[in-house]
Amino acid sequence: MKTIDKIPTSKLGRTAELVKTGVKVGGNYLKYYSKKAVNPELTKDQLNEDNASDIYDGLKNLKGSALKVAQMLSMEKNILPNAYVERFSLAQFSVPPLSAPLVRKTFKKYHGKYPEELYDTFATQSVNAASIGQVHKAVKDGKKLAVKIQYPGVANSISSDLAMVKPIAIRMFNLKGKDSDKYFKEVEGKLLEETDYILELKQSKEITDACIKIPNLKFPKYYQDLSSERIITMDWMDGVHISEFAKQNTSQEKANKIGQTLWDFYMYQLHVLKTVHADPHPGNFMVDIDDNLIAIDFGCVKKVPMEFYTPYFELAEKRNIDDSRFFAQKMFQLEILREDDTPEEKRFFSEFFHEMLSLLTRPFNEATFDFEDQEFWDKITRLSEKYSKDTELKKMNGNRGSKHFLYINRTFFGLYNLLHDLKATIRVKNFEKYQ
Repeated sequence: MKTIDKIPTSKLGRTAELVKTGVKVGGNYLKYYSKKAVNPELTKDQLNEDNASDIYDGLKNLKGSALKVAQMLSMEKNILPNAYVERFSLAQFSVPPLSAPLVRKTFKKYHGKYPEELYDTFATQSVNAASIGQVHKAVKDGKKLAVKIQYPGVANSISSDLAMVKPIAIRMFNLKGKDSDKYFKEVEGKLLEETDYILELKQSKEITDACIKIPNLKFPKYYQDLSSERIITMDWMDGVHISEFAKQNTSQEKANKIGQTLWDFYMYQLHVLKTVHADPHPGNFMVDIDDNLIAIDFGCVKKVPMEFYTPYFELAEKRNIDDSRFFAQKMFQLEILREDDTPEEKRFFSEFFHEMLSLLTRPFNEATFDFEDQEFWDKITRLSEKYSKDTELKKMNGNRGSKHFLYINRTFFGLYNLLHDLKATIRVKNFEKYQ
């Protein structure tokens, strides 16, 4: 794979890169409308392919939070056209890495020493490159290690990067007014946390110490003396990414074992710790030769306050969803309905969330749940398509829900998709035995 010798770190340089991408996208639209004038039956498939490719190519050169947003969007399989999902999913663990000279220069800047001064061996070619950092293999005192190095300028460019992608997000999610700022501040805060590797060390220790009791679940050990604010060193974990395991696995027993471990891990975090690994994409989970689940990368961790946790999970129970008075009360507590809403808005969003929650909370209302159930996924797809085309929804203020929905919903969509890829059947309340 081609390596990168330089990343734009100044606001001007990063803006210029996005402007170039915008020009390409504009050209794609011109080509599309020219062909459409000749052939009215032409679909947007090729336009989506071209735009997804050009946008991703621009973001992968910038890396950082702009690429992280693309990674997040790749998990929203029912929001974006498939061309964008496929292209943006490359941001999960397959982007062009830094060149060897830039790796050494970056390492010296962040750690005060070159890598060969700290490790017995250090591979300057990365084994895994993602949106915020890349991983290198090293050895020290006979122990195999994984060394994650943050890309230059990522932490300092988060605010300006988000300001550049904000207009796109506002249009995509129909956000209006000053209230939309709370969502961007939540994303900005989490991205800043992800660039703080000292915080990641702390979070990883807290969660791994609490969850080590869950069987078939493994974590790397982290090394504080070989880590810093922008570099983190941990055990090298042998295994394959969970998506690769899912593709090659033919055993339902193994799929259920891995899926159950994944489900128990998340339910224990949410219901017991009230703190959760909020980045469940395939690049952050591996499966070893003994079919143990390996959880890595605790940079994105979401604390769940009780004032959100309580109404959120109360509405995971079918009897509460179907109790109209109780349901309305929770809609206000979760900031989905507001006192200044018109009767039309209250009716619309009550019906919308009732339909959505009735479907998405189905796993919580059964003793066991089969995440391969195609009927379940077809209903999710139809519901997404229904509201993506709803002209009434587009007229309304899309600022709906507590800011905590952003990462909690992202966590559940990621978890559901991983379990679907595994084709796993899980026991819903199994995690309770570890409390």
